Amino acid sequence: MSDSLQISIDLADTTKPVYQQIADAIRVWLVRGELKRGEQLPTVRELAAELGVHHNTVAESYRRLAAEGWLELRRRHGATVLEKDTSAQAKTESRDRFFNRLQQLLAQGRAEGVQTKEIINMTRRILSG
Repeated sequence: MSDSLQISIDLADTTKPVYQQIADAIRVWLVRGELKRGEQLPTVRELAAELGVHHNTVAESYRRLAAEGWLELRRRHGATVLEKDTSAQAKTESRDRFFNRLQQLLAQGRAEGVQTKEIINMTRRILSG
């Protein structure tokens, strides 16, 4: 993993488990193409030491990303980035789950004073890469 890619976690966040924070950060890099097919991720123990978390926390992140088709996990070889077709059509249950998460996030943003126009501009910036 490139030295420029750093994971920031919030151990005090009671709304999102640390393994999910790690998986989310790595998933963003994967979708953006910042991690390429065949690239090796740090070992579970290396990343755990770097982040100051238990190795099982990182292992769970890697397992979830592997289940999504992003990583290949092999004993003694670590986690390798796979090629994933992100243009594939989402299943209805995945789309519904995403919609619910997005709705909650937008409600949180609006409750904190983020204006609709700002949300639209942020969304465009994210989607444009």
